[in-house]
Amino acid sequence: MIDPRDMAHCREAIRTGSLSFHAASRLLPPAVRDPALALYAFCRMSDDAVDEGTDKAGAVLALRDRLDLVYRGTPANAPADRAFAAVVEGFEMPRALPEALLEGFAWDAVGRRYETLSGVMDYSARVAAAVGATMCVLMRVRDPDALARACDLGLAMQLTNIARDVGEDARAGRMYLPMAWLRAESIDPEAFLARPKAWPGVGRVTLALLEEADRLYARAEAGVASLPVACRPGIYAAGLIYGGIGASVRRARGDSVTARARTGRGWKMACLAASVGKAAVSTVKPRAAVLHAVAEPEVAFLVRAAAREGVRRGRSDALLAVLAQLEAQDRGLA
Repeated sequence: MIDPRDMAHCREAIRTGSLSFHAASRLLPPAVRDPALALYAFCRMSDDAVDEGTDKAGAVLALRDRLDLVYRGTPANAPADRAFAAVVEGFEMPRALPEALLEGFAWDAVGRRYETLSGVMDYSARVAAAVGATMCVLMRVRDPDALARACDLGLAMQLTNIARDVGEDARAGRMYLPMAWLRAESIDPEAFLARPKAWPGVGRVTLALLEEADRLYARAEAGVASLPVACRPGIYAAGLIYGGIGASVRRARGDSVTARARTGRGWKMACLAASVGKAAVSTVKPRAAVLHAVAEPEVAFLVRAAAREGVRRGRSDALLAVLAQLEAQDRGLA
């Protein structure tokens, strides 16, 4: 499906750019691992262009154009684009899933901030839960319950990322914590961004976000048994590894401003071993009732798209609006 030379490029991009994903992916069967690495390489390169580049608007608009080319079957002449195009064709990937990611990147480019937890979840749905739904498609799983639990895992992992990166994001002028939560702790978001400091109130907000992540990890675990048996260890491993990042933030009492939480190689290896055992138990363990819980409202559109239930044609009005805003910004009109 994917040219071996393009696949080698994608593997190298992930090996050096995302240690946690690379570790978990080692437990996936090759038929899923290779397209997953191609997907992640495409997403990671796009994310880096928006986060680290000086022309954020241009980076998002370039991604829009790259996606257009992929879905026309004429991808840009780059390994990640060619590999991703092969995945889109081979798995009949609904366009709404990568375009949700595009919308999340666009929100980053315009510097959007989030007043409430629901707003943070809206953002997390786009930049992470969309990847969870896409992973299900790569496993040939389109059951709505399984998709909803995969989205739960994506949400939980993104909330963990936000909790881990509070200081790093603030120093770059980014804010992903719910601003209403900060104000309830008498923390002015603008003052915190101007002078990031490990205030106790910021720590409490960070820990509260991790509590929400834990709720979602628990819901997500119920869905792993709905996946092909060979895929389960890799998905369990992803949840365990990211859960360890959250535990590291907790040990610092929610202070991810002073230092960024990390997990070592030993922890990752332990998670890989534990995930194999969990996968074995999942073949005989009764399925939890929470498997059938209603999808979080912020990810319902992803579940419908991946399950191919009444998918609308064309880009959403919200995505078109933010892209128009970026086009104006790119032309220097805004």
